[in-house]
Amino acid sequence: MSINYKNTNAERTTITRDLETFSGQTGNIYQALIAISKRSNQISSEMREELTGKLAEFASTTDNLEEIFENREQIEISKFYESLPKPVSIAIQEFLEGNIYSREVGEEAE
Repeated sequence: MSINYKNTNAERTTITRDLETFSGQTGNIYQALIAISKRSNQISSEMREELTGKLAEFASTTDNLEEIFENREQIEISKFYESLPKPVSIAIQEFLEGNIYSREVGEEAE
């Protein structure tokens, strides 16, 4: 599953947030932060796998002059991923939009 990171409304910089907005969906700020944390870890893993896959295309066992041009492409890919919002910002935005489902371990599945 690939997430479209370009079209996210997540903040790219640090902003101050009111903690009360997080407790609205779950009723508990700590449960909200746990849900955001777990989603952030998922997003981070997906982004890492995607970046590793793209950079693996450039892996080469021999040294040649084309490597200089390949390095430029690698740098562009790396710059793109560095300019994306951080995984925790994406997870917070998803949580605030109501796109994260969370439940307690003890809850029964209906």
